[in-house]
Amino acid sequence: MADELDAPGENGESGFEVQGLTPNSISPPFARYSHGVALTAPGALILTSGQLGLAADGSVPDGVEEQADICFANIDAILAEAGTNRGATLHVRAFVTDRKHMQGYMKSRDRWLAAINPPPASTLMIVSGFTREEFKIEIEVVAAV
Repeated sequence: MADELDAPGENGESGFEVQGLTPNSISPPFARYSHGVALTAPGALILTSGQLGLAADGSVPDGVEEQADICFANIDAILAEAGTNRGATLHVRAFVTDRKHMQGYMKSRDRWLAAINPPPASTLMIVSGFTREEFKIEIEVVAAV
């Protein structure tokens, strides 16, 4: 099944198309993501660095969902700086420090992706930790512009 999205350009015009790649011959995604995405019209890519749940005031909330919300807000700001928005996201890569953090991350991610169709490709990995012990999640994206 292939879905297509005309993602907004800097001035709101359609700047590119994204095709969701979810072949009928494999098991469907079990959450809000596409098995693959293809940028079908010319465009440039944006790659964000991994964003941590660090608020602008330097605080770090205890909950993974709240940390993920900060990560996604940071990503929104980075995409806006490039003249685009979350609708241009092709891939989300997240790292959590424990399986118990997956549910909070997925709630935040699903809110952030709610209006994006097709949803981007996604990878989630469990890692042993980050530079500071209080960080529970790191998120990065690849987007088109």
